[in-house]
Amino acid sequence: MSKLDTEPYKGVRDFYPEDMRVENYIFDTWKKVALKFNYEEYSASLLEPTEIYSEKSGAEIVNEQTFTFIDRGERSVTLRPEMTPSLARMVAARRKSLKFPLRWFSIPNLFRYEKPQRGRKREHWQFNADLLGDSGIDGDREIVSMAYAVMKAFGANDDDFVIKINKARVEDFKDVAPNVAFDTEFVRGQSYYTGMVFEVFDTNPDNNRSIAGGGRYDNLLELFGVEPIPAVGFAMGDITLRDFLETHKLGPYRDA
Repeated sequence: MSKLDTEPYKGVRDFYPEDMRVENYIFDTWKKVALKFNYEEYSASLLEPTEIYSEKSGAEIVNEQTFTFIDRGERSVTLRPEMTPSLARMVAARRKSLKFPLRWFSIPNLFRYEKPQRGRKREHWQFNADLLGDSGIDGDREIVSMAYAVMKAFGANDDDFVIKINKARVEDFKDVAPNVAFDTEFVRGQSYYTGMVFEVFDTNPDNNRSIAGGGRYDNLLELFGVEPIPAVGFAMGDITLRDFLETHKLGPYRDA
């Protein structure tokens, strides 16, 4: 008999105790900021019907970038690649009984079938914060302010990162963070954004990449045939955040 390989599946991670200490530090910091902003935690199964992703993103993306399979009941099922469709499904299910605005956050495990590289694997954990039921600039400002507060909670200085915003006026965000930059050419990949979009970028040339991002998506609930609800939110992954903390010698890497 050949011996079994001790390596984990390609693109996923084992968490030894020293790794869990870092991961728990990240999760705890995310939760502290979310609770400070009066957001409530929610969760959902990592298995979703495939159609909620194919309807939103298209069959090509689902077929090429997700872990999708047919279960024993002949249903097409997908390991969630993102949390927003699950959030939309949950809110649509109780649309009439929920009291808006909603301030919800979650830290789900997500899966994407893609080539592993620095800052990107086939699974990761992600902080999601969403404000539903507020269509005004105050909602946009709150989400950007929360992203800024998360970065500061991890010990980042203002010159360690920049928040790039598109479709916004300078005066709307000038007091939300000292390091906001406005770029009318800046766009994000997801097609469901309907207004302001933003991303948080590391300014260190050794790790010059996006750490977090989000924006306004007012039409997503239309997938489920219910009246749309204005929504704005952002997300931050644990892998890119670890790279940021290590690059800037912050948190668990302070004395490294």
